[in-house]
Amino acid sequence: MSTTSVAHLFRVVVWGAAAGVAIAGGYLYLRTPSQSRFELPVRTAIGGPFTLTTVEGKPFSSEMLKGRPYALFFGFTNCPDVCPTTLLEMSNALTALGPDGDRLNVLFVTVDPEHDTAEHLKTYLSAFDQRIIGLTGSADVIASVARAYHVFYEKVPTSSGYTMNHTAAVFLMDRKGALAGTTSHEESETVQHDKLRRLLSR
Repeated sequence: MSTTSVAHLFRVVVWGAAAGVAIAGGYLYLRTPSQSRFELPVRTAIGGPFTLTTVEGKPFSSEMLKGRPYALFFGFTNCPDVCPTTLLEMSNALTALGPDGDRLNVLFVTVDPEHDTAEHLKTYLSAFDQRIIGLTGSADVIASVARAYHVFYEKVPTSSGYTMNHTAAVFLMDRKGALAGTTSHEESETVQHDKLRRLLSR
């Protein structure tokens, strides 16, 4: 294996381990709230202030989320399965929550700003619940937000162009902006809905 390959593998392992620890910590917190003092360091390490751009081309700041719980997911519009599945499940969850669904912000942040312009992201998200907020920005800004959430992503060349590998978790943030847990497409919709109801009740 070449030096470049070894370095790349090392970086993937480190990023993956960091994201895994953070996500596991958040998951345990949501399942065992009575033990929250043990997960506090992990929770406070996830998230942070950001300003991105909506599909309407307007700035969207984390300040706008203060006092409201939210679910945040990183992905890209050319994603073949995980992203559309997750967005569909979040759409179903918003419907299942009934009127309470209006109290939950759901954010979809692209990790492929080179392709996912505001206009393209708007067209893509039109297939899902209209309450889902699509966000994009410059490559540097996206990278900064991803670091704040300990999210890994990378561009991978393919025969037809490229795809993106990325962390697939949905981060569940409480009204104070702290990590309350995570969910993903690998969990049943019943489990996802229960987690979102608990998030709204916090």
